[in-house]
Amino acid sequence: MKIAERMQDLGSEMAFEVLAKAKALEEQGKDIVHLEIGEPDFDTPSHIIEAGIKAIREGYTHYGPTAGLPDLRAGIARNIRETRGIDIDPGRVLVTPGGKPIIFFTALALVQDGDEVMYPDPGFPIYESMIRFLGARPVPIRLREEEGCHLDLEDLEAKISKRTKMIIINSPHNPTGSVMSRQEVANLAEILKKREDIYVLSDEIYKDILYEGEHFSIAAIPGMERRTIILDGFSKSYAMTGWRLGYGIFPEEVFPHVDKLAANSVSCAAAFTQKAAIAALEGPQSIVAERVCELKRRRDVIVEGLRGIPGIECPKPQGAFYVFPNIEETGITSWEFQERGLKEAGVALLAGESFGGYGKGFVRLSYATSEQNIQKAIDRLGHWVMKSNKN
Repeated sequence: MKIAERMQDLGSEMAFEVLAKAKALEEQGKDIVHLEIGEPDFDTPSHIIEAGIKAIREGYTHYGPTAGLPDLRAGIARNIRETRGIDIDPGRVLVTPGGKPIIFFTALALVQDGDEVMYPDPGFPIYESMIRFLGARPVPIRLREEEGCHLDLEDLEAKISKRTKMIIINSPHNPTGSVMSRQEVANLAEILKKREDIYVLSDEIYKDILYEGEHFSIAAIPGMERRTIILDGFSKSYAMTGWRLGYGIFPEEVFPHVDKLAANSVSCAAAFTQKAAIAALEGPQSIVAERVCELKRRRDVIVEGLRGIPGIECPKPQGAFYVFPNIEETGITSWEFQERGLKEAGVALLAGESFGGYGKGFVRLSYATSEQNIQKAIDRLGHWVMKSNKN
């Protein structure tokens, strides 16, 4: 059997691979602390669950419109206006099963063989995977540790070429937790004014999980809305990962094409999950704020704990729920830290290289788990690193 050659360019997401290995070890009786997967350990709020159950009982178990239920699209547009100050037509909202289809639909609609797409490195691995799969050239923009893991805008501007078709930004950022300031976003928009044929894919899935700073969308800058695609969803803010519900806000001329891609691939998102999402948007938002406070406490615990391990330097993230410490001084490579950390210390985490070549010398740990688990992981990693150094 001959597999299509393009499949060689399609990458994966290491978090799910490590999760599978960790589960296999657990089946053998080994105790594992899971810090690999980007999933809040909180339950979906009860009023959202009840709305989903009610929707099932009321018959929302059939096909819906490809772009999403009209009341959800209207609710998303209203939320974007209230939280980001961007006045959009609900007709530009596309609801999808999860956020990843927005990445693929955007790229399929806009990027061709030979085009160049710029993206943060380290960054969410699906960006580069998608770019290569389409035959485009990935152009990584290094996030420098000494600059707080923020985009190097001088480097970005220097790498813009006549082939540049799209730039991907992500704030709050996975895996480093950095947050682009309003001034940084404005500076990027100023650079892009020189090339009005370049689109921006703004991944804002962690927008609600902020500890310092603010979330400012580049689409809010005059002139940028018509060339920006916003990627967002319900997984992180409302602990709805398993509900599989994301959405994109598209420029008017792009929307018909991504709508057609959705019709040809996913048909539509499940109707009852969309009714639950309406309850998420219209219900009390205080629970989101409370959980962010809890995540901030966990952040402080894991940062302090990692800083206490010899050879590890750990900056304090401003948002999301990941730390991205530098582990070079331990003498253990990132891949060894991932593999041996799982097998020898019983801690599931990710090598920095799984987020791009510039992730070498780093690892990512998710602190979307209990403080008890975080402390257990710190104790295990501390003992393991010191033991490894002695050997």
